[in-house]
Amino acid sequence: MTGDGTRAVRAGLPEAVKNEPTLPGPVFAAHFHLPGDVSGPYAYGRDDNPTWAHLEQAIAELDAPGGNAHTLVFASGMAAISAVLFSQLGAGDTAVLPDDGYQALPLLREQLSAYGVEVRTAPTGGDAQLDVLDGAKLLWIESPSNPGLDVCDIRRLVDAAHARSALVAVDNTLATPLGQRPLELGADFSVASDTKGMTGHGDILLGHVTCRDAELAAGVKRWRKIVGAIPGPMEAWLAHRSLATLHLRVERQTANALALAEALRARSDVTGLRYPGLSDDPSHTVAARQMRRFGSVVSFDLGARERAERFLAELRLVEDATSFGSVRSTAERRGRWGGDAVGEGFVRFSVGAEDAEDLVADVARALDLSHRAV
Repeated sequence: MTGDGTRAVRAGLPEAVKNEPTLPGPVFAAHFHLPGDVSGPYAYGRDDNPTWAHLEQAIAELDAPGGNAHTLVFASGMAAISAVLFSQLGAGDTAVLPDDGYQALPLLREQLSAYGVEVRTAPTGGDAQLDVLDGAKLLWIESPSNPGLDVCDIRRLVDAAHARSALVAVDNTLATPLGQRPLELGADFSVASDTKGMTGHGDILLGHVTCRDAELAAGVKRWRKIVGAIPGPMEAWLAHRSLATLHLRVERQTANALALAEALRARSDVTGLRYPGLSDDPSHTVAARQMRRFGSVVSFDLGARERAERFLAELRLVEDATSFGSVRSTAERRGRWGGDAVGEGFVRFSVGAEDAEDLVADVARALDLSHRAV
């Protein structure tokens, strides 16, 4: 089996044809020539597109190397998440969600409840979702969690869920397939917002769902057809192009994230530091068993809204922006949105691909200035 770098560079490329490009350009088509009986893969643009097909093959090769996996791409991460939940759940079913996950999950909980689905929640840490799993049809895992960076034992939860005949979906956005492969840990669905680290440049909205079971994939695809949550061909083509540098980006960003976390650990004016790659992080032992790389996001608390905002304003190499996974470092005071169980001084920091020494120095300078100003 090839390595991560080789796989990322080659994933999803079609067979070589003389005088043709190695990666065909985006196909802009609402419909295709279709005389006579319906046959072949491409008929109408809401169902399939050859540009998606190349990208879906590429992501499948990354999510499940050497395996038979089915990937479907979507217009956004939330479209992918919604497709799994709403294609698999109906009135009378029960779902288990994390109560410390992505900020939009409470909106999904409201909608699922309105459709007659019982929704139970529990924290990610300590595998607490096990306690509310009985009778569930689907378990939704987010590990590491966003923004708190807690980690659960995915294989343990998968085994417990499958023993109860429940499906398991894992939001793998923070880790990417180069950091963690949920399908290899037994999950039924690996889901991600490819807006983040997978495409890595902060210029594409995209999501995907990968699963091994063809019947489950067909249900997700049917939901995509019904709601029309499809990506544009240009976005799909740009995403495929961006995958070629995924290994380079992830390697650099995770190394930088560890360097930043270690520098923050040495400061007495920073509390609540979390990064699964730190040997003394509460989640490190579990994370090290199931993750090959620990991601690009570091979280910490500066104690007060005023100090966090001053810190962000003093940064010179870091953009104050939401989202994460870009090659350019970003950070935000997460409490400004509401909905996350974090303090007013909580900072979610997405580490980019800058020189580590420059980034750490910029953060240290901004922390010093913000500390003196308080």
